[in-house]
Amino acid sequence: MKSRTKVVVIGGGIAGCSTLYHLTQEGWTDVVLVERDELTSGTTWHSAAQVTNFGANQTMVGLKTHSINLYKRLSEDPEYPINYHHADGGIRLANTEAQMQGYRHFSSMARGMDVDLEVIDAEECARRHPLISTENLLGGLWDPLDGDIDPAQLCQALAFHARKAGAEVYRNTPVTALTQHKDDTWTVHTKHGDIDCDIVVNACGYRVNEVGSMMGVHHPVASMEHQYFLTEDIPAIAEAGHRMPLLRCPISDYYSRQEKNGLLVGFYEQDCKTWGMDGIDPNFVNALCPDDLERVMDVLEGAFERMPALADTGIRSIVNGPITYTIDGAPLVGPIPGKRNAFCIIGLRAGLGEGGGHGWLLAQQIVHGEAQYDTWVIDPRRFTGHANVELTALKAIEDYQNEFRFHFPHEHRPAARPAKTTPLTPVMAAEGAEFTVVNGWERVDYIKPSPDFHPTLSFDFDEAFDVVAAEVKNVAENVGLCEVNGFNRFEITGSDRHSFLDRMFCGVVTRRDGRVGLGYLLNHRGMVKGEATVANLPASDRGPQRVWYGSAAASEYHDMDWLKLHLRDDEDVQIRSLTNDQTILVLAGPKARDVLSACARGDWSKEAFPWLSLRECFIGFAPATVLGVSFSGELAYEIHVPNNALYAAYLALRKAGEAHGLKLFGARAVESMRMEKGFMHWKADLLTEFDPFETALDRFVKPEKPADFIGKAALHKRMEEGPRKKLVTLKVDATHAPAHGGASLMQDGKVVGTVTSGDWGHRVGMNLAYAFVDPALATPGTQIPLDLYGEIVGTEVIDPSPYDPSYALMRG
Repeated sequence: MKSRTKVVVIGGGIAGCSTLYHLTQEGWTDVVLVERDELTSGTTWHSAAQVTNFGANQTMVGLKTHSINLYKRLSEDPEYPINYHHADGGIRLANTEAQMQGYRHFSSMARGMDVDLEVIDAEECARRHPLISTENLLGGLWDPLDGDIDPAQLCQALAFHARKAGAEVYRNTPVTALTQHKDDTWTVHTKHGDIDCDIVVNACGYRVNEVGSMMGVHHPVASMEHQYFLTEDIPAIAEAGHRMPLLRCPISDYYSRQEKNGLLVGFYEQDCKTWGMDGIDPNFVNALCPDDLERVMDVLEGAFERMPALADTGIRSIVNGPITYTIDGAPLVGPIPGKRNAFCIIGLRAGLGEGGGHGWLLAQQIVHGEAQYDTWVIDPRRFTGHANVELTALKAIEDYQNEFRFHFPHEHRPAARPAKTTPLTPVMAAEGAEFTVVNGWERVDYIKPSPDFHPTLSFDFDEAFDVVAAEVKNVAENVGLCEVNGFNRFEITGSDRHSFLDRMFCGVVTRRDGRVGLGYLLNHRGMVKGEATVANLPASDRGPQRVWYGSAAASEYHDMDWLKLHLRDDEDVQIRSLTNDQTILVLAGPKARDVLSACARGDWSKEAFPWLSLRECFIGFAPATVLGVSFSGELAYEIHVPNNALYAAYLALRKAGEAHGLKLFGARAVESMRMEKGFMHWKADLLTEFDPFETALDRFVKPEKPADFIGKAALHKRMEEGPRKKLVTLKVDATHAPAHGGASLMQDGKVVGTVTSGDWGHRVGMNLAYAFVDPALATPGTQIPLDLYGEIVGTEVIDPSPYDPSYALMRG
């Protein structure tokens, strides 16, 4: 066994084997995989092994497409062929128009990744799958490349090709401990000796937290028992003359695929069961849980109704084994939060179908620092301090119970809520707030007109449209108050804080005390990595001179890792998080200055406190820090308050606002207003797939600034090459629905752009969208047809910031 290697991958299922294989494909061959038993002895061996193109976003579609192409190539390799039923086709059924809406949107979204999904009616579903009934069926989504694969053969093939490239695989080699050294390298201690390495990868399936504990971390992964059975032969299958398509049924919570001349039928029962919560038997290897068909009888009855042939078919065998889930159902693939040179590829509930792509994207991150797609949807850092075992298990149960039911826009399911709150959460609830969730935080979405107000789940504009319009109107005409909790805030101190930040940002970073600026961080490839507000606080009785670095609520772990990664040993810089200690109250509207002046001492005039100013003060008697910034496009102030004084500040503002028509507003109103102003959201519009010039951030970039900054050389090279896409603002010719992220813009039958955000602009009376389009189409006035969940509607490129383009209002 080697004593030194570049990477050690721990775990020999699909996650580990795919990572090892793809590391060699990226050029790293001095890599090792260690497995406690035999390859595929965990969840992989009993996987139903379905391989589909369907995904809820473009990153997931892209990695699944890679898996399909890889598996097809491996299956045809004469040196080590594997059994892969490629392109049997598959149908996701639907019995509501809302589900069909969703399928039409996913079809539009997938087209942007060169994947053709087809929306078909009930009769066509039955024609393609002759075993199903059309009772209570509207139609379905057809994936022509759906299929299934032999799990063990796939993993052995990946290991074979990795070994051939120079990698090594050590079976029956349990890891007993992990040690990280001062230079951030690792020693992997195993039963058969130690291996020193630069990088460790946790690919341990349902044993993920056994290895996590060796690193001193916990991963939000929980396991669920999952049952399927194999039937006896069904004559209609042999008589069909073709393999049966795969079937996934959200109506009755089951799936099926052909297995020889019978079916494999799996269940997602409501009376489901977690597994391994109190530890896992060390001897649980190539093992199963006890059969429990009684638990799935309700689901089985629905399957009988949809596929009557099942009622007359015997069961050949039953499989009940653990599968892993995360909080949102998507896996954790990427850097482990708070650790250097440590990665994970875990929580792969659909591991075989997606694992080829997951290993591909992870290997790119390990070798190159980033993958070719923005991988935030699978990034382990998207969950923060609330992600404990109990919460993860509750979300796993909920996700299991809704396995084939996708999330609708503005749908926030109830399990494991509330996870993060402030002293104002119950106050806002008493005011009638409907809450959305941002990184676990309960944030006001809008104020309900009545307690029984429940908008319909739909891809159309819902019944909250007029409610949000009224909130926006009051902000534009009077003044509104909004709580923004969970906003990521780091306090940066030390004599080198400004030079450090100058190296992190691609533009000018303001150094003046009492001033605020906005800037963008790039990765080493010159692509947009992050967005942050930099506020310079003067020395006071509240602290020394310091910088507040503020960014999106979801970016807490991501940004801390990025900043700390680039700290130099010789720099006097300290970073600490205040994210969970303070909350923002946003005061916005033409009367905002009047309200602020009524409850805070001092001169708040435009001359004394201009736009982009900062001041420490008291709101009533609550200590606060006020920033003159706006995300709404109106005169606005961000009022940062310690959580222990938040309620007092809130009461003072409400009292002061009584004379000025102050009303509460929520996140949906903010979303509408930021679209009108051309402001962007991190990981919706700001992606690592595009550079700042492609992302319309030209005014924030100073490529010739004297200071060297991360990504500078790569950005200059990209400037020479020219843009591949350009972010534009669109006016959409539709009044019934917004353009949803991922929707495709079409021209002459080809995809020429992809929507990133969409919403109604209530102040300008326009249906607005942002989209990355071919550069030739980025000129205002250009007409580009949009596939709006199956309906082709017109769009026009317009100038950004259609509301107050001169920014006069927000300057006061």
